[in-house]
Amino acid sequence: MDRTAFSSTTKIAADLSAGVVSSAELTEEYIQRIERYDDKVNAVVVRRFDEARAEAKAADTAMAAGRLLGPLHGLPITIKESYDLAGTPTTWGFPASADNIASTDSHVVRRLKSAGAHFLGKTNVPVGLADFQSYNDIYGTTGNPWDIERTPGGSSGGSAAALAAGFTALEAGSDIGGSIRNPAHYCGVYGHKPTWGVVSDLGHGLPGKSAPSDMSVCGPLARSAEDLALAIDLIAGPDTRIAHGWQLHLPRPKRTRLAEYRVALWPEANFAPVSSEVSSRVQGLADTLAKAGATVSDTARPSIDIGQSLEAYYALLWGVMGAGVSNATHAARNAEVDALDANDHGPRATIVRHSVQDHRTWLKQHHQRFRIREAWSAFFEDWDILICPQMATAAFPHDHTAPMARQVRIDGEVRPYFEQLNWSGLITVAHLPSTVFPTGPSDAGLPIGLQAVGREFDDLLTIDFCRLLAREIGGFQSPPGYD
Repeated sequence: MDRTAFSSTTKIAADLSAGVVSSAELTEEYIQRIERYDDKVNAVVVRRFDEARAEAKAADTAMAAGRLLGPLHGLPITIKESYDLAGTPTTWGFPASADNIASTDSHVVRRLKSAGAHFLGKTNVPVGLADFQSYNDIYGTTGNPWDIERTPGGSSGGSAAALAAGFTALEAGSDIGGSIRNPAHYCGVYGHKPTWGVVSDLGHGLPGKSAPSDMSVCGPLARSAEDLALAIDLIAGPDTRIAHGWQLHLPRPKRTRLAEYRVALWPEANFAPVSSEVSSRVQGLADTLAKAGATVSDTARPSIDIGQSLEAYYALLWGVMGAGVSNATHAARNAEVDALDANDHGPRATIVRHSVQDHRTWLKQHHQRFRIREAWSAFFEDWDILICPQMATAAFPHDHTAPMARQVRIDGEVRPYFEQLNWSGLITVAHLPSTVFPTGPSDAGLPIGLQAVGREFDDLLTIDFCRLLAREIGGFQSPPGYD
């Protein structure tokens, strides 16, 4: 038992292909771990264990006949609840969607199945995928394996928690406001937010959605950078709607040593304060990278107007998030924001109100986004990687109070809860790829992760940089109590 639970996907897949372990054995091992530990974590909330056992048996039968199903032959995994997986519910945490059973597979699920993987189940999310926590009235609350009284992040909180606890070999999440990145940070795993459009979101949505979501992306979470690279190779590219005329060729990393990288560090900023412990993790990498021979700066910054960038991000974000919300709900939310804004406790009402916008407003911010992207492109002519914070602090205790009234405490100072979106949003609005990597536990024993950001379509570069960096600072560590 547990001999492979925390191994990398790359190693497990190699062992499966070599016959070192059977798919049936590995599948049973993960099932038993979920049954033993998940009562307290509550990460794998939709379970299809009998089907997974049958699929593992079929994979072993194929192996015995000399037929490999793909690079993930016989690999048991889980996936975020918001993805369509035929025969399972896709609710996004909305009780009204509890009976929405997927009849087909999403693009990402199809790609992973075609690579030989099969699914143990699906992992928990917040309502509407709209929180830094993962709880809802259908499935309950997911805890962080490092401390179940704290958040695992959101909206891919169940995904990150399942990886950290050793319930799955690989995961896939989605991200528009850090929903891959903040769970990776909070749970001490790796997560990659791809360049917008690199991975199709077909089948990632509730009934009625057909167009790709603006800014939102689908991407992998894993326990190593190598696993992220493997996953991106498998899931990136066009879906069936456009594959006849559109292809993707992500550039392969040409650098093989940290000494070849030009790295800018951005440890803190007034637009989104972070704890001294988080900022020091960013700053502390300067010595590590310099000793490895990298070119390092802690003053280089893109020539962007932060206020305009965040205004464009929030305008586009709340347009996406509010697209399916009733006018009555919008009116109630705006009244709530007005009350908070008057007391300086919440995000600016003028920004949040962009959730109701006409097409002219959208086009204005869309054009602004292109100017922002051009500025970032110029920055990455001189720098390969930007390292910056992902969230303000390590994982915080569960907080199920009214969302717009929540606060976060940063080194004793109380700040607005959703201000933490700013680090994510600055990257998201520019369509940039970002790989979150673990840097080790905080003084309180909780993981701290950082973003490694690159030029558009340099997804494999940011991932490989994190692979090289792990040789210097270490990578994933399993939380105590799950061995």
